[in-house]
Amino acid sequence: MHTRTLGQGLQVSAIGLGCMGMSQSYGPNPGDRQDMMGVLRSAVDHGITFFDTAEVYGPYINEELVGEALAPLREHVVIATKFGWRIEDGTSVGLDSRPEQIKRVTDASLRRLGVETIDLLYQHRVDPHVPIEDVAGTVGELVQAGKARHFGLSEAAAATIRRAHAVHPVTAVQSEYSLWTRDPESEVLPTCAELGIGFVPFSPLGKGFLTGAVTAATEFPAGDIRTTIPRFAAENRTANLALVEHVEHLARSKGTTSGQVALAWLLAQHPWIVPIPGTRRRERLEENADATRVPLSADEVADLDATTQRLGVQGDRYNDAHMALVER
Repeated sequence: MHTRTLGQGLQVSAIGLGCMGMSQSYGPNPGDRQDMMGVLRSAVDHGITFFDTAEVYGPYINEELVGEALAPLREHVVIATKFGWRIEDGTSVGLDSRPEQIKRVTDASLRRLGVETIDLLYQHRVDPHVPIEDVAGTVGELVQAGKARHFGLSEAAAATIRRAHAVHPVTAVQSEYSLWTRDPESEVLPTCAELGIGFVPFSPLGKGFLTGAVTAATEFPAGDIRTTIPRFAAENRTANLALVEHVEHLARSKGTTSGQVALAWLLAQHPWIVPIPGTRRRERLEENADATRVPLSADEVADLDATTQRLGVQGDRYNDAHMALVER
């Protein structure tokens, strides 16, 4: 797999791996921890070197899993994690990006990951009670101390990105972006292009929807985050399948999969975009990695753009509580 360069010269594989689903959010968690460690190591075999985790995933256990699995491969991988939550009794109870909190939880993440330095340290959600300049300055101190190499933001608005970048260079912005979530295009992506910041789309496959694996008849298991997301409600799901059918038609004509087309579309947007699809399965790792081999012509990209604009998307991408945490 070829590499791409985020901001500040950080080179990563063109496709990364979002690790959250190995510990939460998609129904019952995998019972075999060793199997998940094998999936993580198999990702490196497929050329994936960019791994995304966070303290709140689990919480905590995802960082431990990623750290242990990648310890033998540490020199060959880039590990990103995130701060920004107040976690009490194993549950996130709100945002907290106070400088003292950032320093405390970064030390804890370093221990769980078993590393001396975090390659990319994101603020997970913008804390309206803490000036972003204080956050950026604190991460800058952690960089000077050798505890982090790069600074990132997640779900931040363009104005916040600019303010943070003026204090300490932002290497990457992570937000949801895919064929059916186009929010970053109006302001965030132009800001990243202007400032030389990389962009990392999470949920690039629409939480599985864009792969064609979800149908109108799909019943999600208890604990699956999609039961709380409006666009996965039965009535909205049926309407949204029109987009999936269009992607599937294009995929069949190219002898590839719908998921690969969705990832190839993202890769075609800008050379500094690095999607991080998540999976628990080795065969999906290979499929996602091979999306870098799926060329889309300018006409095909334009057709996908026109189709998404024509069809639109029914339902929001989060429920009201989670949308309130997204800076817009």
